[in-house]
Amino acid sequence: MADKIKLGMAFLLVIAGIAGFYTLHESAAAVKLASVLLGVLLAVAVAWTTEPGKRLFIFGKESTAEAKRVVWPTRKETVQTTAIVILFAVIMALFLWMVDASLMLVVNKLMGRSE
Repeated sequence: MADKIKLGMAFLLVIAGIAGFYTLHESAAAVKLASVLLGVLLAVAVAWTTEPGKRLFIFGKESTAEAKRVVWPTRKETVQTTAIVILFAVIMALFLWMVDASLMLVVNKLMGRSE
């Protein structure tokens, strides 16, 4: 129950930051931005103390560690794969254009139209 109250409070802090942005409409842009950032930062601080917030932080750390273990393709592999995909897309576009044109010709002949 306490976590739900904290998350509700965090939501209200974000809303307060946004409300501050619109309330300070005559102020400098930096002041309006500071209002929103302060609301978001306070909301993050409050949400971080909840169990879902702690799990989210752990998930982020584990995701970063997993991304570091990924073997990324080399530049050459990336360029070759991209070229193959583009070539395939062009070939498929030409094939589908030919099928469409053939079907249009057949339908026109069946309908008695001549172009």
